[in-house]
Amino acid sequence: MDNLLQRYFGTRDLAQVQVDAIPAAAERMQVDLGLEKDRGKRFALWSLLHMLDAAPDLDVAFEDEADREAARNFMDLMAATGPHDEPESAA
Repeated sequence: MDNLLQRYFGTRDLAQVQVDAIPAAAERMQVDLGLEKDRGKRFALWSLLHMLDAAPDLDVAFEDEADREAARNFMDLMAATGPHDEPESAA
């Protein structure tokens, strides 16, 4: 994931990414996802796109049912972690 962040955003820290840079990078990732043949690399690209709320539907992104199931598991794990807000301090 760090390598993808570096490639598309010029940093390995997602917190350092400028919000206005996300749409153009997501578009490049979507093009690369469509061209990528390696299943692992496709999954990594799709995962980052999912985190950026720019991922295509599973049936579009993955031909193989096992890959779609892995993506569903990833989405469930991401949903279970919830928002990454800073904890509120006790009053």
